[in-house]
Amino acid sequence: MQGQWRTTVVGQLARLRLRGRSGTLWSLRITVAAVASYVVALALFPGSTPLLSPLTAMLVVQVTPWSLLASGIDRVVSVVLGVSVAIGVSALVPLTWWSLGVVILVSLLLGQVLRLRHNLLEVPISAMLVLGVGSLATESAASDRVLETLVGAGVGVVANLAWPPKVASADAGTAIDDMANSLADLLRGAAGDLEGSDGSPEDLVRLTDRFLGQVRQVTHRIPDAGSALLRAEQSRRLNVRAVGKADRGPGLRQGLEALEHSAVSIRGLLRAFADAAAFLAADDTTSTDPGLRSTGARVCRVLADAVDAFGQTVADDAMGSAEDSTRSLTALRTRVTELRELHLELQARMETTTDPAMVELVAYTTATVRRLIRELDPDERLRRQLRLRRAQRPVAPRLRHRDPPSGPLGEVGEDSPTTVFHPRLSKPRPPD
Repeated sequence: MQGQWRTTVVGQLARLRLRGRSGTLWSLRITVAAVASYVVALALFPGSTPLLSPLTAMLVVQVTPWSLLASGIDRVVSVVLGVSVAIGVSALVPLTWWSLGVVILVSLLLGQVLRLRHNLLEVPISAMLVLGVGSLATESAASDRVLETLVGAGVGVVANLAWPPKVASADAGTAIDDMANSLADLLRGAAGDLEGSDGSPEDLVRLTDRFLGQVRQVTHRIPDAGSALLRAEQSRRLNVRAVGKADRGPGLRQGLEALEHSAVSIRGLLRAFADAAAFLAADDTTSTDPGLRSTGARVCRVLADAVDAFGQTVADDAMGSAEDSTRSLTALRTRVTELRELHLELQARMETTTDPAMVELVAYTTATVRRLIRELDPDERLRRQLRLRRAQRPVAPRLRHRDPPSGPLGEVGEDSPTTVFHPRLSKPRPPD
């Protein structure tokens, strides 16, 4: 137990050190862009307080250059559209509660028509800020707001070109590893709770219900890891810092898919534990479980070690360290070997199990272990990465030859290049 705590603390400190450095650089990058946009706007508009310019720069400077272009354009369009709505309404009616409602409604509808996405609320916000200065100064406020927005967006683009963001493969690997650690911690906790149980059916029902609630929380975090993976894939697009660096995207995607499938399978396994415990509690002739605790604890510990090793392998591959990748890959192969041994034990137990509460549980457990062997196997991981890499490559279209057949008149020679095979036909057919 003490060694486990020491490993956990060391891992958390290392993760904090890595994230702290990247978080500091990200904050410094946004701060420099905001201050630079304020200085530029102040030079262009002396005597004013152009706080809108640094605000725009902070919103425009996104994680990836690809999203930067879309965000900058969308934000400028949002501001111009909101200003236009405010000018049109203020020229027709005074500012009242119902005219304010009209401005907000029209701004939101126009923003949805133009598909402004995350900058949708900027349209009514811009309109309300312009209306707030009063009808006499509306045109002046509108022009100042548009110009300040243009300055902020321009400085944000320049800042991203001069100081491009890093390729976020390591962050995605850390997010996937965190998901694996959460799943492994859940399984280890479940194993400890099963070993510490008094064995009564009521206590097993209480524990398994709690396991189900915990695994739901873990599976609900899958979209967060997916978002980190998407950011990592987008961070390579239009980013000069990605030139010459290996694409870790296929490995990250395979890791997330494998963990997602594993989490769903483990959730079903814990559901099977809960059903077996409920069966025992409903059987009046059974006072203790016929092996659910020992089976569950053994399976949970082996699965936890395998999932933990797989997450570490994905994270080390994303980091790009050959030494760490080799070490984690060796550990993963050892854990997958333990999974195979456990699978053989469960198959042997299926032939001797007669208790109704355990027959279905052992069968489902055997299927779950077999599924995780397939998902976490290093060789299968490599094959899946190769398939993903091939899918990313553009495929050249096949050209159909129009030369005359080489055989006798009206026939197609056996070795003729003009023979065309249709995937749904068993025999070759000649070309048109």
